[in-house]
Parts: sequence; structure tokens; C-alpha cells
Amino acid sequence: MPNELLKNKKGIIFGALDENSIAWKTAEKVHEQGGSFVLTNAPVAVRMGSIDLLAKKTNSIIVPADATSNSDLDNLIDETMKHFNGKIDFVLHSIGMSINVRKGKHYTDLNHDWLTKGWNISAASFHRLMQCLYNKDAMNEWGSIVALSYMAAQRVFPDYNDMADNKAYLESVARSFGYFFGKEKKVRVNTISQSPTPTTAGKGVKGFDGFIDYAEKMSPLGNATAAECANYTVSLFSDLTKKVTLQNLFHDGGFSNMGVSQEIIDSITKK
Repeated sequence: MPNELLKNKKGIIFGALDENSIAWKTAEKVHEQGGSFVLTNAPVAVRMGSIDLLAKKTNSIIVPADATSNSDLDNLIDETMKHFNGKIDFVLHSIGMSINVRKGKHYTDLNHDWLTKGWNISAASFHRLMQCLYNKDAMNEWGSIVALSYMAAQRVFPDYNDMADNKAYLESVARSFGYFFGKEKKVRVNTISQSPTPTTAGKGVKGFDGFIDYAEKMSPLGNATAAECANYTVSLFSDLTKKVTLQNLFHDGGFSNMGVSQEIIDSITKK
């Protein structure tokens, strides 16, 4: 039920491609809670996706931006502040891409040009984004910046490939830049380590069905859905979490603290 947790709050949401994406669900939840935002994605994603429908539904504008381009990010932030006539309160970074995963390259045989491109889009873009926000003093005090991660940043998931390295870098950037954003501007920076989620990007990972089934069996509460992740993100955008920063927050039904579950033991011993 809407209770206006984000009333009068304004922000930017990156990465809403279609209704399966976490960013899309987050935009819907933010809108329900009284927040306003600018939607953005890479120009090609804007053309290929259905973001226009989301913009109409949430009374939002779309400003395309390549997250690896300083000039695009500068324009995005300038247009957002112009649209809202002032600073903003929240940002969601929901961006990830690996050409090596897409092309089926094994981790021991990566194409390093592809690796660099994927790292730039998936991880370095977070630093680039925060640097632009920081230099423009675009965030209100007690604002909140959130990026989406995955547990492969800490543990081995062979088919997650170089995306695991990207997520580890992403989480490090959140802590390092989050220190300066917190100390100097009273802005929170966190990452959410989400359960494997059947988004368009997630389903592109080899063996994804195995990932999600295994996590479901391991997690005491089961996998967290995209809509549940959206609710969690709303809580981090709200004033209820004003002193939460520099954290990688596991939103995975308890998976991250499990060694093994009885369901996994049973499935192994039955073979």
C-alpha cells in the first residue's frame, strides 16, 4: 500500500529496459510512494526497450545517456536538475553488461578488449556517475545512491564470468566514493546484492536456470523477486535509512549466510 515514503523526493533511475527489469519495478514502486524521477538508459536501449510506456505510467521524462560518457552524464544531470528546478534525492544504478558472457567466452580465455568494455559499462560507470554528481553538487543532503550487485563479487559462480569481477569493483567504488559523499555531503552510497533474478540480462548468463534453482533451494526464505528488490531499494531511498552507508546489503532470502541446506543435501544423496 502506498504510504508516501518518498513524497517530494526526486531522482534518476538508470537501466529500466522492460517490465522484467529491477529498475522498471523500482520506478513503479518509487512512483507509488510519491517519488518523482527521470528515466535514463543508453540510447540503443531506449530505442529497443519499452521505456516510453513506463515514462507515461509514472509521469516521467526520459533523458538517454551513455553511462560511459562524461558529456552524456553531465547533460543527464543538468537536464534532471533543470526539470526538478533543484537538486535530487536518489539515484539507482542498474547497469550491467558482459560481451564475454554474451559471446560464451570462458573465463580462462577472455577477450580483454571485451572485458574492458564490460567493466567500463558495468562498474567504472558507477564511479563516473558519482563523480559527475559530486562535482555538480547535485545531491541533497541525506540523499541516497544505490547500485545493484550480485554475490559473485565474493564467491565463485563459474558461468558468471567477468561480470563477477565487475561487481567486485562496483562494490569497492561504492565504499570508496561513499566515504567522500558521506563525509562531505551527507549522501549515502550502498549496493544491493540481489538474488539471481530472471531479468533480460540475468537470463543471458549460461546456466541461469541452475543458478536460480540452486539459490531457491539454499535460501531459507527463497529467492527475492525483482518487485521485492524494488521495495528494498525504496527503503534505502527513504529517510528511514539515513545512517546506512558504505554497505553491500544482501537481499537474497538468507542465501549469503548459508553453508548448505537440507534440500541441497537431499538432492545430492538421492542421486
